[in-house]
Amino acid sequence: MGVNKAWRFSVILANLALLQQQNGNHSPSRRGGKHHHHQHQHHHHSHNEWWRRWRSSATQQRRKIPWSLVCGLMLFILGLISLFTGHVASDLEWYSQRLVKHNLGRLRREPIDKWKSKYSNFFYGCSERGRNFAPAKHERSSNGYLLIAASGGLNQQRTGITDAVVVARILNATLVIPELDHHSYWKDDSDFVNIFDVDWFISYLAKDVTIVKRVPDKFMRSMEKPPYTMRVPRKSPPEYYIDQVLPILLRRRVVQLTKFDYRLANNLDDEQLQKLRCRVNYHALRFAKPIQDIGQRLVMKVRKMAKRFIAIHLRFEPDMLAFSGCYYGGGEKEKFELGEIRKRWATLPDLSAEEERARGKCPLTPHEVGLMLRALGFANDTYIYVASGEIYGGEDTLRPLKELFPNFYTKEMLANEELKPFSPFSSRLAAIDYIVCDESDVFVTNNNGNMAKILAGRRRYAGHKRTIRPNAKRLSALLMERDKMDWDTFAKKVKSCQRGFMGEPDEMRPGRGEFHEYPSPCICEKPFSNDGSSNDEAHLLEQAPMNSKAKVPSKYMEEKQSEKRPLRSEKRSTREEPASLREMEDVQNFPD
Repeated sequence: MGVNKAWRFSVILANLALLQQQNGNHSPSRRGGKHHHHQHQHHHHSHNEWWRRWRSSATQQRRKIPWSLVCGLMLFILGLISLFTGHVASDLEWYSQRLVKHNLGRLRREPIDKWKSKYSNFFYGCSERGRNFAPAKHERSSNGYLLIAASGGLNQQRTGITDAVVVARILNATLVIPELDHHSYWKDDSDFVNIFDVDWFISYLAKDVTIVKRVPDKFMRSMEKPPYTMRVPRKSPPEYYIDQVLPILLRRRVVQLTKFDYRLANNLDDEQLQKLRCRVNYHALRFAKPIQDIGQRLVMKVRKMAKRFIAIHLRFEPDMLAFSGCYYGGGEKEKFELGEIRKRWATLPDLSAEEERARGKCPLTPHEVGLMLRALGFANDTYIYVASGEIYGGEDTLRPLKELFPNFYTKEMLANEELKPFSPFSSRLAAIDYIVCDESDVFVTNNNGNMAKILAGRRRYAGHKRTIRPNAKRLSALLMERDKMDWDTFAKKVKSCQRGFMGEPDEMRPGRGEFHEYPSPCICEKPFSNDGSSNDEAHLLEQAPMNSKAKVPSKYMEEKQSEKRPLRSEKRSTREEPASLREMEDVQNFPD
């Protein structure tokens, strides 16, 4: 419509200008009254006079051209150009879309390296403190002491500890070393000092938040009332802590926040606070030396047997299956046993096991995990480390996985005697598994629980180390049909299902999922120079997080743009993948 209006308007203006010009030409001309009688002048003078009059007349005619005619002609020309280019652009877009649709069926996707992303070297973790991030308040000048009671298993408590540091920073409070949960399902009475390196934790964060091991006795004796205890709503924004917690802290000087897990908003506007979360989670929370030592010994033992290995967080324990509401064919015995465990969550609704599996909310069985990995191309001689507690169904459940991958190991198999001091403590055993999974070449999750999220985020922070999360929604339907197709067809379909679930950098999108799983403000692209000069490299060394609006030239983007056209077109054709990803973001928090 805009082109048509411009066309009509330009034609009207041009016509008006021509009419005005014609009227001006037909108006009576003014001439002088005198008649010259100079016939005796030479022919040379007559010629000069004629030339002068012709130039004067031509000048007057040029001056009489109105601006409306000029504008009309310009608009007329612009209308023609707009009309032409509009049709050309429209036709080009139409033909390109037809071409893409025509070729999509014939295009083959680029194979994915199952061991490592080809783009992993283009990224690095960047959580350094900003220049304008004010130093921590000293204990005496702070607004008071903040006590934290964490909740859940090891990794759920880890999220609570991470957020507790950020909340203490928001409140300008002195943080007391958090108290761990001794009353959860895992019945572990370990304290912070038994799992984490306390002195390192305090010293590493000294410039961000002042942390003490306990409230000074002298200060506690001077208090007229015991510490004020409160529970904050889940995922509360910083404004809630400023408005609701800070006034109480200023008045009572000591406040305790209970059940502190996921009590801070996922997305914070202040990027420096998000980076503080990363410093806590990926640097300050270092495991205690006994746990760190045995974890590294297990990694070395596996490395001596194999150059590369897979770690699988199988998470097929009874509590996980009970929480999910899924059914795995164990008859009335399974329904009764898992139903009794499920009663511990009083608020969980009654669920349909078939519907939950169709929605992708059920963990895969160990056999199904093995089938997925073999279909992705991992050979029978691949070494796997299984991080897990008590597997529901025991050896019978694990046997199909062991047949697919005979080089099967657990922490109990690798360090039976060394493990005895840790055996009574589920959180310490989970910490050992955490270390081995973090050091593995490929990490495979089997749920959307806390350990899966935290390790996935940590591995992205470490340069997008290969992390595979089953696309349970699509795989569940495919696995139920696997007997109706040959192996090559099944493998091809599994690879198609898993695109977007392999831990590639382009799976990171700002604001997506839990921050602990997608820490985009803390992941930067490595800058580069087109001509390779060090001066340009230094000029671009400003950190550019993946969610930054500023566009910094990157090897990753150059590599992606230089790939063949068919790959780019095929990417556009997989729009069903992001839909399933969005559905996975809203799942309930599984137990640790």
